[in-house]
Amino acid sequence: MKQIQYLFAASALVLLVSACATSGDSATGTPNEVEEIQTQLLGDMPLPAASKIIGADSLIIGRGDNWVGRVVLSGVQTPTDIYAFFQSEYPRAGWTTISAVKSKTSILVFTKGDRTSTIELNEGSFTGPKTLITITASPKNANVVAPSRK
Repeated sequence: MKQIQYLFAASALVLLVSACATSGDSATGTPNEVEEIQTQLLGDMPLPAASKIIGADSLIIGRGDNWVGRVVLSGVQTPTDIYAFFQSEYPRAGWTTISAVKSKTSILVFTKGDRTSTIELNEGSFTGPKTLITITASPKNANVVAPSRK
């Protein structure tokens, strides 16, 4: 009887873990096709190899070098490796590092021309990607008006 209970508990655990697993909703195709689509969407922002856009969590307005919004990606490398990637590759693409903080949640801020890009790196879940990457792009001098009290 105990064996059946253990088997049932193990089966329930497997079902629970598999139900929590995420599947990205990036475009499918060859790696070159996926890279071309990401370049069309995100323009001059280099992305780590094999990273995939999580469409349900992203909001991309516009395309190419003028998009604004937020894109969330799943990364297959560790947060440390992806942090090093952005630190080296963004300046090569013409971006200037404004701020970089390496911690449990790492934040990097870059500017290029009249644009600002903020990158947030978080460790992924046990069953999901190794790293969650959030890139927010906006105009550098956006006029932000604080809400007024009434």
